[in-house]
Amino acid sequence: MITITSSIKKTARISGLLYLIVVLMGIFSLAYVPKTLFVWDDPALTFKNIVSSEMLFRLSIVSSVICYTAFVFLPIALYRLLKTVDEFYAKLMAILAIVSVPISFVNLQNKLSVLSLISRDNYLNVYTAEQLESQVMFHLNQYDNGMLLASIFWGLWLLPFGYLVFRSGFLPKILGILLMLGCFGYLINFTGNMLVKNYSAIGVSKFVSLPASMGEIGICLWLLIVGVKQKRQKISFTAD
Repeated sequence: MITITSSIKKTARISGLLYLIVVLMGIFSLAYVPKTLFVWDDPALTFKNIVSSEMLFRLSIVSSVICYTAFVFLPIALYRLLKTVDEFYAKLMAILAIVSVPISFVNLQNKLSVLSLISRDNYLNVYTAEQLESQVMFHLNQYDNGMLLASIFWGLWLLPFGYLVFRSGFLPKILGILLMLGCFGYLINFTGNMLVKNYSAIGVSKFVSLPASMGEIGICLWLLIVGVKQKRQKISFTAD
């Protein structure tokens, strides 16, 4: 029996906690707030929603900052946990994950621009209401495009991560498979959005996103609640 040290167990729990922060903050900023405030084919209503729920919009920015900051430390913690499985793939996993962080932070500037546009400062008086609504919609679309670019790396890091989980022996293999499938789901959605008009309306994206969602939420809860399990070691005897 290979001994799982208290240090490894602690690292697993820290990884699970960081993953939980990323998941919860991501759901809030990337799913709940857009669904609540944004009406993509109605700039006037979107502008009105943001103005009337400005605090909610601001909270989405703060939650994004927390999410991306946690996503810097998450792959580092996972690297410490999984480097004994394969150090090369552990490094690749960490690099691909961390690359997405500056893209996400820079893209957040689009939401800050929206705050400026709804501020009613004097310098905005030269714009008509329709122009302000169009500018807000422009920045929200740019933000959405930026998230699409970041999703390339949100997908790519799952391939080595899933491989390491699958090979580890102390984490469920099924979660490793789901994570690896999740990588291709992200890449399919990116390609579809780039090449197919009204791709989101087809409904394919929801299905190909399922493995990533199941895998990431699953590994998050496993690390947080279970941690790691003991791995049996086969012992063979040879005659002298």
